[in-house]
Amino acid sequence: MVTFWFQMSFLMTFCTLVVRVLCVPLNLLEAVGLYKLYKHVAPFCLYRVSKLYNKKMHERKKELFACLSEFKQPGQQLTILEVGCGTGSNFRFYPAGCKVICTDNNVHYVKYLQRNMLENPHMTYEKFVEVSAEDMRSFEDGCVDVVVCTLVLCSVDNVSQSLREVRRVLRPRGAFFFLEHVVAEPSTWTYFFQHVLKPVCYYIGDGCQVTRATWKHLESAGFSDLKLRHMKAPLIFFNKPHIMGYGVK
Repeated sequence: MVTFWFQMSFLMTFCTLVVRVLCVPLNLLEAVGLYKLYKHVAPFCLYRVSKLYNKKMHERKKELFACLSEFKQPGQQLTILEVGCGTGSNFRFYPAGCKVICTDNNVHYVKYLQRNMLENPHMTYEKFVEVSAEDMRSFEDGCVDVVVCTLVLCSVDNVSQSLREVRRVLRPRGAFFFLEHVVAEPSTWTYFFQHVLKPVCYYIGDGCQVTRATWKHLESAGFSDLKLRHMKAPLIFFNKPHIMGYGVK
């Protein structure tokens, strides 16, 4: 058994090296700044991928967001800040009457946000702010009831700093809802292919780091109550490991 896993580790290292070599042209494009053109293309691609993802993950998202309304303050409108909103694929799962503020570091998503806004008149779309998850200084401390982040923490530059910003903008007893793909268990074929395909995922996924153990950051983020569950998503095999839940400030 030890020999098998040693051979698997060697094969993973070799295959990863091959993939990295194949990605050299993409590395060069990034080095000279041309990869930034992908920011224009990403929204077009994600808009279509998100529809497929929602179809596969409909029940999981429905379950995740079922208790959003519990964090509404009496007599006030539920205010949701979605970090890394992308195309607005979560809008359909938000409760009626809520107010949604969107942020993303790519302003080219706005066109698709507007489409989803029109398709979801049950909620109020307040505004879009172009900021990174690590620096949301344009928002005051404790200004929202709920922060939502789905498939975003895999691509931020600093997960811990992003979570500090999330906690800062949440009001006391507000909640952070998350749904993220994560690294698989070591010594599995899923783990193997995640590491081999990591360079490709980075470019195709606009900075996605497919091998992150995001739950460790959440567990040390300082939430007073953390409901976190690992699950296998009904997706392509190397993207099956997911976590979902919410943390209360």
